[in-house]
Amino acid sequence: MSIDHVGQAEDGNEAETVGTAALRYYSVAPGVRLNVRSGPGTGYTVVRVLPEGAKVPVFCQTQGTTVTGPYGTSKVWDNIDNGEYVSDAYVYTGSDGYIAPRCS
Repeated sequence: MSIDHVGQAEDGNEAETVGTAALRYYSVAPGVRLNVRSGPGTGYTVVRVLPEGAKVPVFCQTQGTTVTGPYGTSKVWDNIDNGEYVSDAYVYTGSDGYIAPRCS
C-alpha cells in the first residue's frame, strides 16, 4: 500500500490519502500512554503501549468492555491495526458514537 498524500483534516487530525480513500488519524488523550490490546476489552493481552502524543488510524470499531477515560465512558473499541484495539474513551474522534464501520 502506498500513501499518496498526508495532510490535515478539518478537525486538526492528520489524514492520509491511500488510492482514493482517506485514512484519518485521531489523537490519543494528552499525557496518556495507551495500552493496545489484542481484542476489544480489558481482559485481552496488552500487545504494545502507545507513547504520549500518539495518533492512531481507526479502521473499524466494535463493542467491548466498558471503559471510562478522558473522553467519557464507552463500550466502543477502535481497531487501529490487525489484531490491535484501543478504547475509544481515550481517542479523540469528536463523537461519542461510531465514526468508522463496525468490525466484522
